[in-house]
Amino acid sequence: MSSPHPGSEPGPGRTAGPDPDLPAVAPQLRALRRRAALTLEAAARAAGLSPAHLSRLETGQRQPSLPMLLALARIYGTTVSELLGETVAERDAVVRATDMEPTPAGGWTYWQAGSPGRGMQALRVHVPHGSQGDIVRVHPGEEWLYVLKGRLRLRLADAVHALGPGDSAHFDSLTPHRIAAQDADGVELLFVHTLLQSPTAALCLGPITGETP
Repeated sequence: MSSPHPGSEPGPGRTAGPDPDLPAVAPQLRALRRRAALTLEAAARAAGLSPAHLSRLETGQRQPSLPMLLALARIYGTTVSELLGETVAERDAVVRATDMEPTPAGGWTYWQAGSPGRGMQALRVHVPHGSQGDIVRVHPGEEWLYVLKGRLRLRLADAVHALGPGDSAHFDSLTPHRIAAQDADGVELLFVHTLLQSPTAALCLGPITGETP
């Protein structure tokens, strides 16, 4: 899920304005940050963003990518669903396909595949080709992914792995990792990650030093 580095500012001549696609994100981001008792500066630092960039997210002037939402969810001790203002009448063990609504985030599209409020979060994700392939992630926890369709390029530290349909990976999230779709049609995968209920948990975003996306 290509865009500049998540913390970058709009380029010359670009005017940032509220994004109509995610109307619930901005107020939720602000409310959940305050609930976590974090200042704008502290939350931005933990997420690897500038305070100005986080402020634009909270005022609806910029659209957060899925990695940003995952980062902020961990920092605020919540879920991506709550950041998006999604509500569920009750926590059910079964999630029906008809209840899985697609949600765009920074070029990626994902569907909630698990119940909210659990110790881990399950998603079905579509990653377009060339989308956010320059983002490396490092954060506490574990991740598991399973390729449903297409081919995935997974980088774990200094090792690069090519995964096809039916292949999976399970790794410590403190290992610097990056995923990218190899095919023009993108890649679709199942993704499960642990949710750390701590306001100090951080996810570091940024390009891998010395590499060109």
